[in-house]
Amino acid sequence: MTLPPDHPPVVAPRVGVLLVNLGTPDAPDPPSVRRYLGQFLSDRRVVEIPPILWQPILRGIILTTRPKKSAHAYAQIWTEDGSPLAAITRAQTAALQAALGDGVEVAYAMRYGEPAIGRAIDALTDAGCRRILIAPLYPHYCAATTATVVDAAADHLKTLRWQPTLRFLPPYADDPAYLGALKTSVEAGLAALDFAPDMLLASFHGMPERTLRLGDPYHCQCQKTARLLSEALGRPVGVAFQSRFGRAKWLEPATDVQLEALAKAGKSVAIFAPGFAADCLETLEELAIRGREQFMAAGGRQFAYLPCLNADAPGMTMIEALVRRELAGWI
Repeated sequence: MTLPPDHPPVVAPRVGVLLVNLGTPDAPDPPSVRRYLGQFLSDRRVVEIPPILWQPILRGIILTTRPKKSAHAYAQIWTEDGSPLAAITRAQTAALQAALGDGVEVAYAMRYGEPAIGRAIDALTDAGCRRILIAPLYPHYCAATTATVVDAAADHLKTLRWQPTLRFLPPYADDPAYLGALKTSVEAGLAALDFAPDMLLASFHGMPERTLRLGDPYHCQCQKTARLLSEALGRPVGVAFQSRFGRAKWLEPATDVQLEALAKAGKSVAIFAPGFAADCLETLEELAIRGREQFMAAGGRQFAYLPCLNADAPGMTMIEALVRRELAGWI
């Protein structure tokens, strides 16, 4: 590139990929959890109660009492590398960078917490990325997840004089690459068990039932993933929804209710969480620890939690395939 002598340095143009996950506190302590929950639960896509009604509740009882309890839960799964979600997302980013090579700059961000989406976009543009694929790692579309990533990116673009060109990875609930990765991962998990579970239960993150009535395709997409995976595995896959919060009616059946019923019926269970791209609080603590405890306390016999796709080979093969497809024409 030939520039005039007094021209400022120009970074060679590149293509960027930004992997985005939900987020995590910086540490398993109440102040860190309070900051994280304050940001997360203030998103009007997440809690659709008018702020004038919701914020006093949030800043009052919720952020006064919940951080201590949640910090204890985070402490049970925290590792030497920090939050499992953050550590796995970093590993996914490194693996994708290695697969795509030097012509593409791969980074990651969290919708809530750090690194923030806006700062990650700035870092990519500083590295010369004028075209960026933003990849929300949510297989199933919901306004409270996928849409908030688009919101954050759009809000940051409003602050920029020279905006990069953006693409967004679509939801992939019925994508053959995703279903193939799930099949391989679940089969490997089942093969490693010392028992044959009576029930294979897919636990998806819960959403208020009103999101279905308002038009979110989330519930239908979760059901479709389970149905297609069941066909691929050649065995039934049950569906449940976890992480209920508040008094509103949520999507059913609830995971905790299902586990208790299966335990009382004398069934053995293998549970997995296909809606999560990486193991996190909701899988490692809510399912693998509390879910097991609840199941056994209700008289259950055998219980296993099967890990998420994480940065293992099936999951990374899927992410690379999806990303390469969306980068068509750019690389």
